[in-house]
Amino acid sequence: MAPSRVGRLGGDTGPVGSPGQSAAGGFLVHRWHDRAVVALALAAVASGFGQFGVVAALGSVARGLGQVSHGATLADQAGLSGTVLGVGLGVIRLASLGSLVVTGLADRFGRRTMLLAAVVIGLVTTSAAALSPTFWWFVVIFAVGRPFLSAANALTQVAAAEETNSTGRARGVAVVTAGYAVGAGAVAILHSLAAGALGFRGVFALALVPLLAAPMLWRWVEEPDRFVAAGSAPRAVPVWGAVGRRYRARVLALVVLAFAVSFVTGPANSFVFLYAQDVLHQQGLVTAAMVVGAGVSGLGGLLVGRWLADRVGRRPTAVAGMVGLCLCGTLAYAGGAVSLVVGYVVGVLAGGIFAPAIGALLNEQVPTEVRASVAGWFGASGVLGAVAGLVVFGAVANGHDRFSTAAVLTFLPVVVFAAIFYLLPETLGKEPEELWGPE
Repeated sequence: MAPSRVGRLGGDTGPVGSPGQSAAGGFLVHRWHDRAVVALALAAVASGFGQFGVVAALGSVARGLGQVSHGATLADQAGLSGTVLGVGLGVIRLASLGSLVVTGLADRFGRRTMLLAAVVIGLVTTSAAALSPTFWWFVVIFAVGRPFLSAANALTQVAAAEETNSTGRARGVAVVTAGYAVGAGAVAILHSLAAGALGFRGVFALALVPLLAAPMLWRWVEEPDRFVAAGSAPRAVPVWGAVGRRYRARVLALVVLAFAVSFVTGPANSFVFLYAQDVLHQQGLVTAAMVVGAGVSGLGGLLVGRWLADRVGRRPTAVAGMVGLCLCGTLAYAGGAVSLVVGYVVGVLAGGIFAPAIGALLNEQVPTEVRASVAGWFGASGVLGAVAGLVVFGAVANGHDRFSTAAVLTFLPVVVFAAIFYLLPETLGKEPEELWGPE
């Protein structure tokens, strides 16, 4: 797909998104389907493949590095207790706090440089988890690569938002989100169908395969004009001081929302395959079909979410997606294969609706020179939320057949936090420069 520029941001010499458009802002922007944005989606594919392996293969990891028996508890069935798994996953999630530094450095050294470095380092390190002799060695090795893959995911969204204008931004974020979902779905399907042949070691060794795309990404990924144009501004460092007083209240609201959403999605996503394979004893083919169905519903959710975000607004779309995530997560663990499949598939639909709205809203709230740093804080808060959710969910689910109780206690109370979205300004149809003035 040949690269093409939409034109300079602003102005009204032609329809929005038409080639050759001129603008007052002076930023060259891309259409959501141009090569520069597609390249970001490919980087997100690599990030999703590397990161989601621990979720998809959690049951295999527990059985391979733990001890399975015929008892009734989760530890007997899965090989490791819910507490051990929750703490281990929590440590891996907590390691993503390192992405705050990696992501924030993109405000100093550029989106392209840090994104490509994060993808390569993250995949190489993650593949080394295939050599783990024990569960805790696995946790440590995977945790080393996690910050880089988390940073890569955040930077693809930041760059996609900066490469597009207000009418294409939700689409650009949706494309990148779809890329991450493709990578995550690929490793989930691969493990479901070939777990017996590959084992968890084979799955993690395959994290090296996406590296074959690195030379292409090097050629295709571009530095967003917004970042280049801000070159004369002081480069921020990834600390709270980089976030000016003018917009700290909004960033705090986003940080709380990131914690709340991840408190649900952390355990809901992390335990789903272990629950399917080791508690419900669902066949691998059924699990693979569930993932494929979720992929279709997720794509539908991205299309619906993009449409709603661009026509109804970022805030109401995000609220609807967040509430849907809480309710569907509860349904998935309510008990039985039917509720799992329905809850998981519809939950991915809700996540697809949520993603374009939150991605656009997050990147439209702050100016360019601190946008990556704020994305780092958003991600760091999400890490803490996921860790807290994993520990709470794992502890409650530790007894036999307690997943339903864990879901109700962990997911449903978070619904009330969706109201925080209305503390943020609606950014539909606006560029960040309109909200903050000269940068």
